[in-house]
Amino acid sequence: MSTGWYDSEKPGAFLSPNKVIFGRGVTGQIGKEARVLRGRKALIVTDQGVARAGLMGPVEEVLRAEKIRFGVYDRVEPEPPARIVDDAARVAREGRYDLIVGLGGGSSLDVAKGVSLMTTNPGQILDYVGVNLFRRRGLPTILIPTTAGTGSEGTWVCVVTDEAENAKKSLYGNLLLPSLAVLDPMLTVSMPPTVTADTGCDALVHAIESYVSVNRTPFSELLALKAVSLIASSLPIAFSKGGDVRARFNMLLAAGFAGLAFTSGGLGATHGLAYPLGTEYHMTHGRANSIMLPYVMRFNRSASLERYAQIAQAMGEKIGGLGPYEAATKAIEAVEKLLSAINVSFRLSQYGVQEKDLPRLVEGAMKQARFFVPNPRDITEEDVAGIYRAAL
Repeated sequence: MSTGWYDSEKPGAFLSPNKVIFGRGVTGQIGKEARVLRGRKALIVTDQGVARAGLMGPVEEVLRAEKIRFGVYDRVEPEPPARIVDDAARVAREGRYDLIVGLGGGSSLDVAKGVSLMTTNPGQILDYVGVNLFRRRGLPTILIPTTAGTGSEGTWVCVVTDEAENAKKSLYGNLLLPSLAVLDPMLTVSMPPTVTADTGCDALVHAIESYVSVNRTPFSELLALKAVSLIASSLPIAFSKGGDVRARFNMLLAAGFAGLAFTSGGLGATHGLAYPLGTEYHMTHGRANSIMLPYVMRFNRSASLERYAQIAQAMGEKIGGLGPYEAATKAIEAVEKLLSAINVSFRLSQYGVQEKDLPRLVEGAMKQARFFVPNPRDITEEDVAGIYRAAL
């Protein structure tokens, strides 16, 4: 395990929501929490899948009980285009809403965060790509995940798709941190196995990448390793038996921990290589991350032997008596075994990617080079091509 020594001269920060409530049935508390936030008229930001699944019912019920008026914006799309945020913000302004409630997966929660800020700031969401560029505080936000993956309910990140460039763009800011995050496992039990697998793997990538990030902090390290352990033990159960509330709750906690970890400690090359798979092949973010994770880990292994060994141990692998390379390799093997157990193929060829497609993927990945900065090993364009080729 880590020696516990940290460089006290290297500045760090821990960012989190103002408040997190968690446990079975805590959705029933959001009406009173909305009152604490001085909410009188809430805009529920979600997608049509969540609406069809009936997951809005409990939220609407508690808002009515507190006599809080509400409207619904249910036009969120996967990997949300920037225009969706701008459109929903227009609805929020015109409707004079004073509270934003995000309900759904990472896309809906990211849109909700963007809407909160764009209701009070001028221009369009793409004007604020970067770090802490918003000028004014947004509307209060209550974020309620119905998946256990992105951890968006606790992060300072909003990711949108720039359709003109066919590229994902990220906004970071302290003002994007939510007022309240609500972790209720009962809203996740209806997730189908494929969604459970993809979102759970997304959380695993967040945890592993933040744990080995060169920007890691004492806070991110603790949260990330606990998330790895929870995911390794709970994701196969949640995938196999969706109604297991304990497994669902552990996955929500893990996703939340991993989100807090990467908000403070950063991510890595897996995300940079996964983004083009989402824009070019319309894969879910979690699936694209899942595919690339073992290959990026193998590339990074030599730069983070001890930390990969600790990840292996957190995933239940026995590393006693092994040399550093063998122990670190156990982490990669553990990830591959987990992916196989939840029916996630990690071969690009299984998704229609061919050798001739690699130059376009490499070009897309190099546009995401910001993810290479905290990566434990320096990575070149040639390295990116080699990782994609290995993943074929």
